[in-house]
Amino acid sequence: MNNNAKITLVGAGPGDPELISLKGIKAIESADVILYDALVNEQLLDYAPATCIKIYVGKRAEQQSIAQEEINQLLVDYALTHGHVVRLKGGDPYVFGRGGEEVDYVRQFGIETFVVPGISSSIGLTGLQQIPLTYRGISESFWVITGATSDGKLSKDLFTAVHTEATVVVLMGYSKLREIVALYKAAGKSELPIALIQNGSLPNEKLVLGTIDTILDESTEKRIGVPAIIILGEVVAKHREFEKVKVAVESLV
Repeated sequence: MNNNAKITLVGAGPGDPELISLKGIKAIESADVILYDALVNEQLLDYAPATCIKIYVGKRAEQQSIAQEEINQLLVDYALTHGHVVRLKGGDPYVFGRGGEEVDYVRQFGIETFVVPGISSSIGLTGLQQIPLTYRGISESFWVITGATSDGKLSKDLFTAVHTEATVVVLMGYSKLREIVALYKAAGKSELPIALIQNGSLPNEKLVLGTIDTILDESTEKRIGVPAIIILGEVVAKHREFEKVKVAVESLV
């Protein structure tokens, strides 16, 4: 067993390599092994020592990837044989990143664990687009919900969230957009503003603004795909381009 065995979960942020923390960079600089996900910007690997072993483990929403159980075992094996393992994850490790599951598994082997928080796409991408998640007099809270459960069904929390005035951010849910739209229409919220952000914070970022009534057509026209987050709520109307979208829609009526 390597006497320096430890594992650090590092949040890499939403994509832009400049949105990682200084503490996260220092962890990468001291890594003996890095296990990194598909949504991690590979420019961050340049901070690693030349001797560092870098292992791609996939984990992209709505696509096949290495089984979580295999990743858990790789973390333990490499920590015991090589020393400091950095588990580099997109966004924040504890916001739908399965970081809690990985730490629970590693602790069984008596290996030291550390977590470096990252900027979750739920707050980072909305902030970059200047969509406030909370706004006095409009939204008192925000919910971050997974679009689909492990068995592929629409998250039950969305059935509750649709009846609140809170801003709702849906991660890993673009494939469920049609179902989400139907849910909000059934709740009488056809005019509710909604935004889609694909590849947020990256040069190929796409943004689509609309309402529940229009977003399916807009997303098809703009050819939006994964990875994308969904933002639902009156705060979306605060985006600087939303009034233009509204005027364009009204002119077609």
